[in-house]
Amino acid sequence: MARRKSAARIPKSAEIEDGASGFAAGDSVALFVTCLVDLFRPSVGFATAKLVEDAGGRVEVPAKQTCCGQPAFNSGDRHTAREIARQVVAAFEHYDHVVVPSGSCGGMIKKHYPELLSDDPQWAPRADALSAKTHELVSFLHDVADMRESAPYEKTITYHDSCSGLRELDIKRQPRRLLENAGVKIAEMKDSEVCCGFGGTFCVKYPDISNTMVAKKASNIAATGAETLCAGDMGCLMNMAGKLKREGLKVEVRHIAEVLAGMTDDPPIAGTDDENWEPS
Repeated sequence: MARRKSAARIPKSAEIEDGASGFAAGDSVALFVTCLVDLFRPSVGFATAKLVEDAGGRVEVPAKQTCCGQPAFNSGDRHTAREIARQVVAAFEHYDHVVVPSGSCGGMIKKHYPELLSDDPQWAPRADALSAKTHELVSFLHDVADMRESAPYEKTITYHDSCSGLRELDIKRQPRRLLENAGVKIAEMKDSEVCCGFGGTFCVKYPDISNTMVAKKASNIAATGAETLCAGDMGCLMNMAGKLKREGLKVEVRHIAEVLAGMTDDPPIAGTDDENWEPS
């Protein structure tokens, strides 16, 4: 079995100085795992922890964390969403930073918690404070921790921009620069910014529309000739992986955290026959 590759630690001389971007080596960084990572792809959580540690953060995983509340929020159940938001705020507010390997969950905490709790004088300032120190993973690595190095990856990648990460958190250039720093060749797909059709409960409410959208996405992915598809959201990745597999398209599907951390020994989300898997 091939030896697991590990991400290159940033040289001391290149580490971000204390106080720059509000981040200093040794700061506590709470990992918001997300439901899909916890239940379907724990390797993304471990890769996230490794990347944050390599950037100089002290990773902690609050035991009392739950779902971010986005399913309730998107379904119009504001009461439940507020209750969940209060629980998450209480569990995470004592850390220096919060990192989320998901644009949708990160956007929920950063953008929608302040909105949900704005009329609560006790919780509004706490939600605002948590929002200010919550970051989606690649945004944290690129914009806050100033990550310059990561594990090499020799396969060509095409990158999907998730809706929440792109539109709520302005994440576009960051993942591409991090991959380029690792020497990755990126083959841009047509309409990389167009939704894959997952949309949380959208794919359940409107399955025919969702399937049409992901079919177009799968066609655009295949047209690039890229060996690997990456994104920063497990929902998008699982949706696209399922369609690629049903279409018989052998494109490896991985969360960007796994690639940057060099944790690609395990089979991808889709793209191979697990019995014949050979690590990259």
